[in-house]
This record gives sequence, structure tokens and C-alpha cells, in this order.
Amino acid sequence: MSTQAELARENMVENQIRTWEVLDPRVLEVLGRLHREDFVPERFRGMAFVDVELPLGHGEVMLKPVVEGRVLQAVAIEPGQRVLEIGTGSGFLSACLAELGGRVHSVELHADLADQARRNLAGAGIAGVTVEVCDALTDYATKEPFDCVVLTGAVFALPERVRGWVRPGGRLFAITGESPAMQALLHTRVDATHWQTESLFETDIPYLTNATPPRHFTL
Repeated sequence: MSTQAELARENMVENQIRTWEVLDPRVLEVLGRLHREDFVPERFRGMAFVDVELPLGHGEVMLKPVVEGRVLQAVAIEPGQRVLEIGTGSGFLSACLAELGGRVHSVELHADLADQARRNLAGAGIAGVTVEVCDALTDYATKEPFDCVVLTGAVFALPERVRGWVRPGGRLFAITGESPAMQALLHTRVDATHWQTESLFETDIPYLTNATPPRHFTL
């Protein structure tokens, strides 16, 4: 890898991600080690370390590096924990979750993005990630709840079925609300019926399919 890319990656971590209150050394180490540029579509590779969302197709994006950092810090993955990711995208966040020790099952609506993510993960030598093609918000089902669920696209309102995928003591990261004023929230399941919610930051990202606000009709 070129010195230029290494310097750009270090600058991304130190001058973007760290300054946005991402201080977890495990998260910073993973983001500084993984080659993010290898997960970026080739036409945008020169922008791999820039603080912008990068288009992937089908209206999906790679999140900004600072947002990726905040997500990874918030969910606090421990080795061996089961993680469900909704929206695989390029596979980069999947790779980070796996490198933090998670056993990651990622669900992607679009088969071409899922195929590319699998290639990206294999090329990076990432084990511990499986990618399933499915509309998570309407069709996905699991018999065993997860330690952590991460939604990589926004939802206007958090579907109740998503809460059911989280075991007691587990965490759920979701960005909810109506553009352009969305809230990144960490929901922790206390027990079968009780949750604690922490507001992390404001942002504005594309919605997951079937998770957009209801239409506003005007006369």
C-alpha cells in the first residue's frame, strides 16, 4: 500500500474520526488498519478518506467515516457476540464489526451489492461475516436473537419487529426521524419489556427501503 494512502488513512482517523468524539482505542485501531479504499466503488476511490457519503447504487451510500466511527464505538462489540447488520452496502462496516470480534450476519436487499460486498470482504481476508439477500424490514426472520443489531440506513420510525431481534442486555443502533433532522439512537434492551435509549448525535442519511416517512398530502 502506498505511503500516500497510509497517510490519508491516518489523517482520516486522527483529524476526522477522533475529533468527532471517537476515542475507543479498539475502534480507532480497526479503522486505521482496514483498507477502506478497497471497499469504495472504483470511480470514488480517490475520495475514500474524505468526510462525505459515497454512492453505492440503488440509493445506498457508504456512511461518512466519522459516522462509522461513532456507530462502532456506540455498539461496543465484544469478541464472540452475534451481530445483525441491516444494509450490507459495501461491506466495510461489516468488516469493522467482524474485526472487533463480532460474528456478523448482514442482510442486503440488492443482490449485486451483496455480491460485491462478499468480494470486498474476501479480498480483505475478513472472516466471520455472512451476507444474505433479503428485504430485512418485511421478510427477515431469526430464531435466535442477537447481541447487537445495527441499521445502516435510516428509518422514519423503528419497526417493532426489529426490537424482537435483540436479546435482553443487547443493543440496537438506529437512525430515526425525518430528514434533515434525524437522531442516531442506541437502544439497550433491559429485559423482555423494558428499554433504555441514548441519543448519540444528529445526522441525515438515506432511508432503508420500506422505512420512509408517510406521504404528506396537501390540497
